[in-house]
Parts: sequence; structure tokens; C-alpha cells
Amino acid sequence: MSTQTEVIDGYVAGTWTIDAVHSDVSFYVRHLGVSKVRGHFAAFEGTIVTAEDPLESSVNAVIKTGSVSTNNETRDAHVRGADFLDVEAHPEMTFASTAIRPQTSELFEVDGELTLHGVTKTVTLTLELNGFGKGFDGNPVAGFSAATEISRGEFGVTGGAAGAAVSDKIKIALEIEAGLATQG
Repeated sequence: MSTQTEVIDGYVAGTWTIDAVHSDVSFYVRHLGVSKVRGHFAAFEGTIVTAEDPLESSVNAVIKTGSVSTNNETRDAHVRGADFLDVEAHPEMTFASTAIRPQTSELFEVDGELTLHGVTKTVTLTLELNGFGKGFDGNPVAGFSAATEISRGEFGVTGGAAGAAVSDKIKIALEIEAGLATQG
């Protein structure tokens, strides 16, 4: 599908490493049905492979669940505990893509397997290709934005007694910058 690469300005095939310093993995959940509590994960890593045919590209990522922060240490301790993420038993969540479908030249759907709390489910990310460029050091960089919504209940995250105060739906947003590790 060489015509697809021609419409993606500056497209570079290769293996990319997610730059955690310039990326963000965040989420929000409704609290009591009236407000949004936001949080993010500070520790994550991943690899993106942009194939010659963009639709054959892939992504694999690992998020350290213990790095969750909602800017409230009491709440964070609860979220890390057995009622929610249970980080001692499940220190990581992972995502591995399985398929990519084009929506436009810059918008894609990425299907993949998300493993959270020991449960693996198929999720679909809406991915925006932000572009390819050069970093300050002259090396290639790429940017991606992605979003999805999951049901925490489907992953066995009940929330215990506090679960009734927090919506089942969790919106996840990713802002990813990656550096080229190997081209081609």
C-alpha cells in the first residue's frame, strides 16, 4: 500500500522507542457522576514499529501501575490497593496491537490486547498521527495521540465499597513522542 505512505507527510519506516519524558499516559473517571478525577502514569515504556505499509505497523507498551498519580496521595494509595489496581499482584498493564485500520491519512483505529488487573481484553484506540520530524539533536522523532474508553468492571477492577462512587467507564488519553531506534 505504497500510496498510503505517500499521503503521510515525512513518513519513516522503522522501530521507534517511546520517549517517556515527552509523552503522557493519562485517564479520567467520573466521581459521584458530577466531576472528573484525572490521573496519569509516570512510568511506562514501549516500542512502535512503523512498517513500509503503515497498516502493518505495530505497538507494544508496558505501564507500571504503581506509578499512578491523581495528585492526592491518600486517593493514590487507595487506587494502588486491592480495591482498584492491586499493584502488588499486578505491577504492570500491557498493550499489544493486533490490527490497524485507516480512517483518514492521519487518523487510524488501532486494535489491540490490553492486559489490566490480570485480565486481557480487546480494545480499540483512535489514533491521530501527529507527524514525523527532527529532534533538537537532528534525529528523527514521531508523534501520536490516541484515546479509548474501557470498562473497569470488565477487567475485574471493582473498586470495593468506593466503586459505587466511581464510574465504570474510564477514558484513557495518550500523547506519545518516540525517537527512531532503527530505520527500515
